[in-house]
Amino acid sequence: MPAAPRSLLRFITCGSVDDGKSTLIGRLLADTGAVPADQLAALRADSARVGTQGSAIDYALLVDGLAAEREQGITIDVAYRFFASATRRFIVADTPGHVQYTRNMVTGASTADLAVILVDATQGVLEQTRRHSFLVHLLGVRQVVLAVNKMDRVGWDEATFARVTDDYAAFAATLGLAFTAIPVCALTGDNFLVLSSASRWYTGPTLLGALDAAPGADDRAAAPLRLAVQWVNRPNADFRGYAGLLSAGTIAPGDRLQVLPSGREARVARVMLGEGDLEQAVAGQSVTITLDRPVDVRVSVRRRDGETEPGGTRRNRRRPDRADVDPLGSKRLGRPDCDRGVAQDPRNDVAEAARLNPDMGQPLAEPPSARQGALAPFGLV
Repeated sequence: MPAAPRSLLRFITCGSVDDGKSTLIGRLLADTGAVPADQLAALRADSARVGTQGSAIDYALLVDGLAAEREQGITIDVAYRFFASATRRFIVADTPGHVQYTRNMVTGASTADLAVILVDATQGVLEQTRRHSFLVHLLGVRQVVLAVNKMDRVGWDEATFARVTDDYAAFAATLGLAFTAIPVCALTGDNFLVLSSASRWYTGPTLLGALDAAPGADDRAAAPLRLAVQWVNRPNADFRGYAGLLSAGTIAPGDRLQVLPSGREARVARVMLGEGDLEQAVAGQSVTITLDRPVDVRVSVRRRDGETEPGGTRRNRRRPDRADVDPLGSKRLGRPDCDRGVAQDPRNDVAEAARLNPDMGQPLAEPPSARQGALAPFGLV
């Protein structure tokens, strides 16, 4: 009997500059056996040539592949990597920590189920730590692992770990953000797969254990259908398809949809992935659907019988004002939680949030831009 397919979890690493995001991913890839022997040999050669760890292997080079990234020892673009544990599969996005690349971090977070937020134990919670935490919350990521990295540099001091965790907890409380804190050393992989003897005082989950236990995209298949339409595909007069990411639920030919606010209904005629038709699509797939009649879905929302209108419909057609984007947490943010499958591209909402200085509430000198464009979620009726 064939084994059941392992579930998938998409997650990102984020946080401030030089907190060890790329090193954490590279070490995790190596420790889980996702790096072939020939690639490890090439990594050793690259580490000796352009690495930042002296004679040791620079695991960050496994994800920092651009010439500019290797020259400067930083992350600029989003890098996606695949690996697996004994129980599930993972797609991880390594995102940059510099303020001017915040929009790239938002791109990585837009499809994530979980965020691993790194904090340098020697530096504590910084401005960019708070900014990234605010943005993942704004994008609807509700699962957070706080990886307190470089614990070896503070002698695996329990008091330091507690101080960093308490500082972050005070900020996270302003967002209503729950998290799991884990002390780690990305260079050596301590507390990645097994608990380290260097931190006998820590008895919580390992990093991989926390990732294994987190709900992933497969768990959203049982949720109400949410299909954010990103493109109306009209190559000729005989075809009109609605393409987008199925962020929750399932969809199949024959399903009845309702478009809001018009309230018009239609049935699904075809569900396509690439050039082929599907009998059913599930959460996490990007598909194109056709309907049995012409329907305008530019700014509309669909819902299931007896279900209330998706919470993101009205909220996400407005841009956050300055009172909303106060990541320092001087007061509780005055906006509802962000749900998946909202009526507008999440990056439209974060454009203003990303350009604000969380310490001063003032625009940054070089605000990152966000691609404009409305999305239109569907729902079953």
